Amino acid sequence: MKKVPYEPPSQPIIGQIFDAILMLILVFITLYLPLWLKLAGGGTTTTEYPNPSWESLGQNAVMAAQWEKLGIAPEKAATIVGTRFDYNFNWTALAFTALIIVAYFVFMFRYSDHEYREVIAERFGDDDPTKTVEPR
Repeated sequence: MKKVPYEPPSQPIIGQIFDAILMLILVFITLYLPLWLKLAGGGTTTTEYPNPSWESLGQNAVMAAQWEKLGIAPEKAATIVGTRFDYNFNWTALAFTALIIVAYFVFMFRYSDHEYREVIAERFGDDDPTKTVEPR
């Protein structure tokens, strides 16, 4: 007896469009939410230069020439050169992120295992899709 290859249930086009739009919305929320909650970035630190000159800003002659080609004087360049991103590291945020990722993968693994067993039961006629298979 020849078995027919498994064909998953088809999804209508409207369902596929809905899934695609939902994924785009979720990606947007995932990327925008930390910014909105002010959780992204550690801020900046600013160094003040009372009498800015190219030398006090740490700019050599070539750098100064490039600044001047852009029409930027040392006074205006001082705010650009003196503002630095703060690269402090937050261990609590890292642990929280790792916990969420691990929990997500555990959930997906368990959910996928259940779905996989349903497909096997459907394909091979197992009457009990919740039955666990003992490893050999």
